[in-house]
Amino acid sequence: MAADQKAEWSDPSNPDLCSSVVRKGQELEGQSTSLQKSSRFKKRNTQAVSVEELYNGVSEGNRSMLARAITLVESNAEHHFEKAQELLQKLLPYTGKSIRIGITGVPGAGKSTFIEAFGEYLCSLGLKVAVLAIDPSSSISGGSILGDKTRMEQLSRNPLAFIRPSPSAGKLGGVHRKTRESMLLCEAAGFEVILIETVGVGQSEVIIRDMVDFFMLLVLTGAGDELQGMKKGIMELADAIVVHKADGENKPIAEKTRNDYNRILHFLQPATKGWATKAYTCSSLTLEGISRIWEMIQSFEQKGKSSGVFNERRKAQSREWLYALISDQLHYHFYHHPGVKNQLPKIENEVIAGEKTVASAVESLFRTFLDSTL
Repeated sequence: MAADQKAEWSDPSNPDLCSSVVRKGQELEGQSTSLQKSSRFKKRNTQAVSVEELYNGVSEGNRSMLARAITLVESNAEHHFEKAQELLQKLLPYTGKSIRIGITGVPGAGKSTFIEAFGEYLCSLGLKVAVLAIDPSSSISGGSILGDKTRMEQLSRNPLAFIRPSPSAGKLGGVHRKTRESMLLCEAAGFEVILIETVGVGQSEVIIRDMVDFFMLLVLTGAGDELQGMKKGIMELADAIVVHKADGENKPIAEKTRNDYNRILHFLQPATKGWATKAYTCSSLTLEGISRIWEMIQSFEQKGKSSGVFNERRKAQSREWLYALISDQLHYHFYHHPGVKNQLPKIENEVIAGEKTVASAVESLFRTFLDSTL
């Protein structure tokens, strides 16, 4: 090889136009010249697991099998759908025995920090805790960082805890579209407390309310939330409001914020019949107020079950799940319909060019869809 050999993509007739050169590498002493694949980062060939194996693993509380079962139900592949439904059907008799707690709040309220402190406290009581953490997905790439498990370092090492991060995948409401199925799998695995962390929602994104038994809103001091509360929104759906980071110099301000929220809540209709929503303070740093929040949730569960409100809410959750799945199936079959797929680009261009109204375009597409399905 020449000392300064031109790259193979250069033009031989005009060598001056290419500034790149290829030079012979130098071998360092003691270094092997052979390129060997590192076995350290070699991906394992995982074999497909049968429904029976997943059923047995989840029933026995095997966390590895639980993670694989959740991956199965979250899959968008058509051949995984029937397998996932078969698994859920077999595990259904073992579900419904946990307390489902939804935790939401503005980004930066410390949801992950609170969940780790709260989860560690519950595990210290001997309770099995599952955390379903929903991370926001990029609207451009569709990717998600899934960093919640990394932030909950202590809890992730606890043998009584299970943490599953999932991307929101464009689903509004701060949750994943298969959060309900994941929740059932965790219950079947024997977890007694299910904590669902949302991406950090606004006033209108309240789908999680229809999934959980107890809905908790985390707020900060001095963030203007007192005035936002007067607009109701998500405030009237919460069973408890927790003013987080009530420690150090921030503690007196947090107590004042708690009193402000309690005055606001006095004018709002309670989210749950027979239960008065109140504001509380806590610190994940000093753990002050963590035990009081769990005692409050236990009181909520006890009163709800004795009055029948708890069971009614569970029935409402199943009803909402039914209608949500119907909407998902209609959406899927509409956009995967051959006639609609062929006609949609043409109609889209006509609407953009102003040749057809949006309403007439939609009517035309649905006529194509319904004519072949009826």
